[in-house]
Amino acid sequence: MPDVQLVLRSTRVITPEGTRPASVTVADGRIVDVLPHDTEVPPGARLEDVGDDVLLPGLVDTHVHVNDPGRTEWEGFWTATRAAAAGGITTLVDMPLNSLPPTTTVDHLRTKREVAAARAHVDVGFWGGALPDNVEDLRPLHDAGVFGFKAFLSPSGVDEFPALDGEQLDRSMTEIARFGGLLIVHAEDPHHLASAPQRGGPKYADFLASRPRGAEVTAITTLIEQARRHGARVHVLHLSSSDALPLIAGARREGVAITVETCPHYLTLTAEEVPDGASEFKCCPPIREAANQDVLWQALADGTIDCVVTDHSPSTADLKTDDFATAWGGISGLQVSLSAVWTEARKRGHDLQDVVRWMSTATARLVGLDARKGAIAAGRDADFAVFAPDETFTVTPAALQHRNRVTAYAGRTLYGVVRSTWLRGERVVADGEFTEPTGQLLTRPS
Repeated sequence: MPDVQLVLRSTRVITPEGTRPASVTVADGRIVDVLPHDTEVPPGARLEDVGDDVLLPGLVDTHVHVNDPGRTEWEGFWTATRAAAAGGITTLVDMPLNSLPPTTTVDHLRTKREVAAARAHVDVGFWGGALPDNVEDLRPLHDAGVFGFKAFLSPSGVDEFPALDGEQLDRSMTEIARFGGLLIVHAEDPHHLASAPQRGGPKYADFLASRPRGAEVTAITTLIEQARRHGARVHVLHLSSSDALPLIAGARREGVAITVETCPHYLTLTAEEVPDGASEFKCCPPIREAANQDVLWQALADGTIDCVVTDHSPSTADLKTDDFATAWGGISGLQVSLSAVWTEARKRGHDLQDVVRWMSTATARLVGLDARKGAIAAGRDADFAVFAPDETFTVTPAALQHRNRVTAYAGRTLYGVVRSTWLRGERVVADGEFTEPTGQLLTRPS
């Protein structure tokens, strides 16, 4: 066993067994043990005592649009991973679209990895993409280490990443099921969307009517039917409609391998509070009403929803016009996601153990990284966030690390300040000061 190099001590350490006072020993970037709080520090080890601040496992965000290369004016690995680190996120998985080229071939994956290698302040993995014409690329991408495959059932918003129709979904799922891969799906039905009223302009109510709950329900019904037929693993991305929850719960009871995520903006923002013309609140599927939000929280509590991820999808400010029909759809929330979820969770009677389960443990499990990430336990990577849960701050765009500081959270007062973030036993950010990037590029465990 290597000599212990670091001891992190707190009166509140979140472990799989519960929250307790502990000293966490670290050697060679891994957790050696979780010991009683007053354990003697081994000779030669450095002690970092964070007092009553909470020591929690670094978060794992499996839904981030970094947009690099190709649309780096929207975001980039340097800025996105700094924002992640500032928010207590130590691992992110990059979506295959909005970069140019998209991650839809092994060559494109190689390009993405080359760009990310020297710019990552946290660990980074990659999703592949499933397009109408790249079925033959899916197995090679899987073998090259992507964590799964993203598909759209309705237009993605960018021409280079077209949606799958029913037959194309069938072909892609057949191939992915053959090698035991994971298909992750933006589930809105295009026919349902096409039949909804489409009115341009600044009124949020008109935009909300254009993306009805039924579009998600219909698409998820299709996804469940295909997954059942093929015995495939599928994951529903950014669920906003609570109407789909009984379908998902029923499919699981039947043995369908389906998981589902939701996002901080669906859990903390409501349609009723979105000002007209404020397209920083636009995303697809949309932020819905408060009553819908209540049911999403119930589904998190009972386990129907597995995890919470950001779907951080920024753009340049000029694309966030006051016309909801034409403005870019995406919420920027990477840096404040932990605090936003914690603020609402504590109001609803949840504790930080719950938040860690949704935003670290379950997300690590989703992508097969749970042997390394997602918990403070012996053998895991020494990835931590030091968190002051009772302190508040007001979201100021100028303080964000995002390349474009347009955010729906501007002006909101949130609970929970990230004091510092640690990656494999090294502090990568503390009090706004960053080290040079030391993130690793991750591949799917074989």
